[in-house]
Amino acid sequence: MSLKGKTIFMSGGSRGIGLAIALRAARDGANVVIAAKTAEPHPKLPGTIYTAAKDIEDAGGKALPVVCDVRDEENVQRAVDAAVEKFGGIDICINNASAISLTPTAMTPMKRYDLMNQVNARGTFLMSKLCQPHLKSSANPHILNLAPPLDMHPKWFARHTAYTMAKYGMSMCVLGMAEEFKPMGIAVNALWPMTSIDTAAVRNVLGGDSMAKMSRTPNILADSAHIILSSDAKANSGNFYIDEMVLRENGVTDMAQYSQPGYDGPLMADFFVSNEIIKSSLSEIMPAPGYDA
Repeated sequence: MSLKGKTIFMSGGSRGIGLAIALRAARDGANVVIAAKTAEPHPKLPGTIYTAAKDIEDAGGKALPVVCDVRDEENVQRAVDAAVEKFGGIDICINNASAISLTPTAMTPMKRYDLMNQVNARGTFLMSKLCQPHLKSSANPHILNLAPPLDMHPKWFARHTAYTMAKYGMSMCVLGMAEEFKPMGIAVNALWPMTSIDTAAVRNVLGGDSMAKMSRTPNILADSAHIILSSDAKANSGNFYIDEMVLRENGVTDMAQYSQPGYDGPLMADFFVSNEIIKSSLSEIMPAPGYDA
């Protein structure tokens, strides 16, 4: 199970979950293209495409940072062309970029609605579309979307219809493209966390340090993504994976390694994780507030 020599094209990836997945692949000796907007340091968010590239190379991989807005077709095409020119092809496409606004309908500006749907649903579709001609030439091609399992329970829509529509757009890309790309041998899967993950979004938007301590580190998604991306593409497509379940099915039993250092209390479930999935965990996990129906 190694990604040595594989070329990964990733949207986002300057920080958080995307960077953790990139660094895990880099330890194998993978090539990683970081296609993201953050070229200059943000006052509240760590990392740029250039600091991410340095971290990837320090970890043992090769990196190509490309300034790219996933909403812009010409931007994405240039980034894909640059990846192919530098590394000779694309083996893996990871749709990691995402925008979030947990607001009810009346409080969601259409500008924010457009941003979420353009980055999440449209960006995923566009990235997958432009990578597909190169993926089908790979020996083991994968598309992996950081997207939730499709669950039509009203509770996932009632509090933030626009955000749910945008994230489920990414999930529907998995559902459709897995079947569409099957004859080409391209695997299309989704990966979603069992618990909230300690990222800048959690700390700055969703709950600060109190929420962060009840969250796992991004490494749990990095390790589970590595398992999925190393698998046989022809035999493993159309799945909506949950990180903890992927690891347990592959012999990993120590989930405490992904908790915050020194914290042994209950963890907070992520959005879109049903009570049935929560009950399958070996850890103490509480439903996210307001979603325990």
